[in-house]
Amino acid sequence: MRFVDMDLARRLEMAGHPDWIADGENRPDVVPLARPGDARIAVGGGVAEFRGVNSPVTQAEGLGLNGPVSEEDLERMEKFYRSRGSAVFIEVCPMADPSFVETLGQRGYRVLEFSNMLIREIDPQEAFPAIPPGLTIHTAGPAESRLFAETVSRGFADHFEPTEELINTIQEFFSAPGLVPYLARIDGRPVGGGTLGVRKGIAGLFGTSTLPEFRRHGVQAALISTRLEAGRAAGCDLAMSVTQPSSGSQRNLERQGFRVVYTRTKFVRDWRDSTALAGTTASL
Repeated sequence: MRFVDMDLARRLEMAGHPDWIADGENRPDVVPLARPGDARIAVGGGVAEFRGVNSPVTQAEGLGLNGPVSEEDLERMEKFYRSRGSAVFIEVCPMADPSFVETLGQRGYRVLEFSNMLIREIDPQEAFPAIPPGLTIHTAGPAESRLFAETVSRGFADHFEPTEELINTIQEFFSAPGLVPYLARIDGRPVGGGTLGVRKGIAGLFGTSTLPEFRRHGVQAALISTRLEAGRAAGCDLAMSVTQPSSGSQRNLERQGFRVVYTRTKFVRDWRDSTALAGTTASL
């Protein structure tokens, strides 16, 4: 069993981000992303990304894992989001410097929701479960980008509305380096999907959903095992995923050997609406 220390926490939190984010040196303050208007900055030892107002992946991650986060860094991050008309969302690992959470409270941040980080070691010799008859899993090609994005976003409908902005964000999975989208079909009909991200020996399972009317048909289990097998083929020794606590996604992952290693806390500060925002984590 692999125990989680600070080095592994940093590896997990930054697995989906470029190597240069860890130090933030020799880079422009704001790095544009593929879609016009989207951008990221290195800040506080982590990364802050903007991918559209109200997008579930517009948030900061990994801050405070290399020591205290300065007031200057927080000011720069807040300006980055405020100038784009967005609230600030920060996913905080429980191993972050304790002073970071205290500072967030002083600056008016509040807790929005929690999410669980799950990991699983990948044995080079293990056999993965067979896919049930009638169900197929395949990597989605460029011509299926819209179909994939619409299917996955509709699978999240019980968490948040499948808006055009969300569909566009999911379509980015086709162009981002190291990400491979998988589409699930039952008797030829698209019923779910999920993405595999391979980085630094970690197979990250992201953006997994199933259409509500096709749940309990083994779709998520097949998507998990297919991506684990692909991660093993890519030389990964570890797999990770993030879910809402006690969700169906968490249970499906635990059935295939994943375990919760820590719970992250999402903080929010919103200048547009000081009351509340709906939760945005759904295995994204």
